[in-house]
Amino acid sequence: MSIGRLAGKGGERRLPGLTIALIAAQAILYATVASGGPPGVDALLRWGAKSGPLVTDAGQGWRLLSANLLHRDALHLGLNLLVFAGVGTAVERACRWWDYVALLVVSGLATMTGSLWWSPAVSVGASGWVFGCVGALLVLGRRARNGPGARFRWFSGENALPTVLVFLWLGWTSVGVDNAGHLGGLMAGLLMGVLPRSRAWGPGLSRAVSLVGLAVLGAAVVVTERSGWRVERDDGFGVAVALPDGWRREEDGQGRRAFSNGLTGLGRATLTAEAIEAGEPGDGSAQARHFLDESLVPGRAGPEGRTVSVGAVEPASLGGRPAQRIRAELDGAGRRTHLVAWFVPRGEWVYRLVFTWPQAYPAYARVVERMTADVRFEEPASLRIARARALLVPGVAGPLRELGHSLRRWGLAADAVEPLASAVRLAPTQVDTRVELARAYFESGQVEEGCHAAAEARVYGPSDTGALEAGVRCALARGDTAGALLRLEEARRVDPRDARLRAAEGALKAALEPSGPSPDGG
Repeated sequence: MSIGRLAGKGGERRLPGLTIALIAAQAILYATVASGGPPGVDALLRWGAKSGPLVTDAGQGWRLLSANLLHRDALHLGLNLLVFAGVGTAVERACRWWDYVALLVVSGLATMTGSLWWSPAVSVGASGWVFGCVGALLVLGRRARNGPGARFRWFSGENALPTVLVFLWLGWTSVGVDNAGHLGGLMAGLLMGVLPRSRAWGPGLSRAVSLVGLAVLGAAVVVTERSGWRVERDDGFGVAVALPDGWRREEDGQGRRAFSNGLTGLGRATLTAEAIEAGEPGDGSAQARHFLDESLVPGRAGPEGRTVSVGAVEPASLGGRPAQRIRAELDGAGRRTHLVAWFVPRGEWVYRLVFTWPQAYPAYARVVERMTADVRFEEPASLRIARARALLVPGVAGPLRELGHSLRRWGLAADAVEPLASAVRLAPTQVDTRVELARAYFESGQVEEGCHAAAEARVYGPSDTGALEAGVRCALARGDTAGALLRLEEARRVDPRDARLRAAEGALKAALEPSGPSPDGG
């Protein structure tokens, strides 16, 4: 990009057709986007605004160029076009058309790439082109005092420096101004004025193409660097999930772990995770049905939108563990959202992980697939601590019982038998340890051993509700529902205020009642 023979006498009179076309395109585009009022974030996203998550997660790198054509309001548009008309005309009349095109592409990419590097927030505007042209004029004015024409001397060389400083100062002292983007455009303009002086860049059009290629490569490097993943762990419950680096931790008001890509409307993707205490080992279907009945009622609005359609609970696998899965479609705030909820049982706990992502950006389905593929279930902190205590204090009943209890609660009932049996031998009168051993036997499928342990617990604690409940489990494991009810009624007489026993008694009585009239009407 040089001035000497490029501007010539005719350069000052040449019609700046590309600048005029870009000004008209931006004005028409704004009128289209704002036809229903000042464009909001969702409207800008639909038309190509720069958004960190959509560039890095969804792979929509083209937004680094399209965002330069959009504006958030009429004042934003008017100021940018007013200045761009002056500086763009000056540069276009000073350069060959391909140099000017290269300047616009490079400065536009540098603007939005700098914005992406600094913040994932939504950004739009042609100010990057303005700063790119100003940067080029700074260099061109220094290299050729007679160009780019008398009409534009006031905005070239050192004369432009105060204007640049004023623009930057206004940006740094204003709210909502993308200063990183401005600096990126300015640096690109300066480089576009300096680099072409080297013959290594080749002549004419090939030089412009080389510079554009370099800018695209630089943008790709930044996008790749911002597209990393990290692992979020909940050490207390032993679960790890991989997330894109740009996702943020949020508070959902209910104590759950919640993450999102930072967008609030169109394009929003989320993950919420929690561990539900089930009390008894199961397959997660009860928790899945509860979620279905409470949160995914067709037509009812929820946190992520109104439920449009919902599938049935289906068996699946997550993180190498059996699970239950529900798929649904939600509609809210002018967007359609996909939802997948997973319920993964682990002993007395059920993990619930709910993923949502926008239908408007199908690429997010791949992001969710990777997140679910990378879910890992690790040893919880409480279990590690129990193991450590049992190792540090060998031959003591308390730590062994704690280890067995923790193993059983986290779904390792077979592993819990040995430490619990050792604790029973060390402290044979401890009824709660015998009850815990009986539960470990039952939950690992060793029915007769469990019934034997339950009987011994009853010997040492004839009025202990835990020992009586172990007898109920024995009867149920043997298929004797009536006998289980008798034992449960006995336990209820010992502790009539125990709500859990009362609920179990009601469930057993319901199971023993006739299901309905017989075929002959009896």
